[in-house]
Formats: sequence, structure tokens, C-alpha cells
Amino acid sequence: MSSPPAFPTAPPPATADAPVRVVAVDAALAPAVRALQVAPEQWPFVGDASANLDQAWADPASEAMAILAGERVIGFYRLDFATAAIAGRAFAEPSVGLRSYVVDRDAQGRGYGRAAIAACRDDVRRRHPQRRLLALTVNVRNAAAIAAYRKAGFADTGELYHGGSAGPQHLMLLRLQSAADSSSPDPVRDAP
Repeated sequence: MSSPPAFPTAPPPATADAPVRVVAVDAALAPAVRALQVAPEQWPFVGDASANLDQAWADPASEAMAILAGERVIGFYRLDFATAAIAGRAFAEPSVGLRSYVVDRDAQGRGYGRAAIAACRDDVRRRHPQRRLLALTVNVRNAAAIAAYRKAGFADTGELYHGGSAGPQHLMLLRLQSAADSSSPDPVRDAP
């Protein structure tokens, strides 16, 4: 008697010890990025991963990035290199905006978000060494995300951006180089 045919199985669930890395989204990763989900209460803040991916691909000033734990796609973000991409204005130093950042609801609470920010920071440092700041806005009502970004090293500037569709947002910055490497004032260290 022959054994039953082997069928592909779903990827194993993400575990806390799976190494986290970031890569550009390509056609092979796109279906997994499009399948990312967030909890209903997070929806107003991050929206639909599929739409965010399409917007990133349509914008020549953006890079669509996947977050992987091992070989499993667990998140997505967009790097936005437009001068006024974040908070509608330029910064004193060359910056890159972090937008549409999402970790799948099944992977949340395991330290992946902080590891992904570190991987993003290292990736931008390596591929875009002229950039000095990573900037983002986060809705004032999104307390979990604000706390997570702080734990990942972002500093709240004290400035509120009022251009978001879901209400006011905190402007947060992460230095991409050590402050000692810069002769200019540190907008992260000097934030209120």
C-alpha cells in the first residue's frame, strides 16, 4: 500500500528566536505581504497592507520592504525618500520616512517589532549612508505603537502633525548615526 501524497504545509509560526531581517518586496514576497493582517483596533492607523504595498510600488521615491522572521514574512514598511514625506516638511539633516509600518497580528508581542526597527535602521545605514534620521508620525491615540517606537529607540520631538486622516500624530525621530559622528545639533537628543 502506498503512502498518501505529500501536500505542502503552511509555513511554521514565527517564533521569538527566528532571526529578523528586512528585504525589498519582490513578486515572490508580494502575496505574503498582501496577506498581512492587523487587529481591528489597529486598522485606522495602518490600513490595508495590500494597498500600502501598491502605493509604495507606485511611488518612485519609495521602497517597499518586507520584514522576515526566518523565511516567513511577518511585516511590511515603506521607506519614503521624498523631502517632505513625514510631517509635511524637510528636516535639518537628510532623512528618510518610515511609513505603513505593520507587524502581522499573529507575530505581535514577541519582540519582532523592535528587532525589525533595528534591522531597518541597519539596512538604511548600509544602503543609504547619507541619511541621518529615520522619521515617522504615529497617531496620538495609538499608545501601543508610541510605546513600541520608544522602546525601539525613537524619540518623540514634542511636535504634533495635524495632516493625518485619523487625527493628530506625534513626530518621532531615530538617529541613523551616533550623535558623536555629527557636528550638527541632535534633533533626537534635543527633543523636548
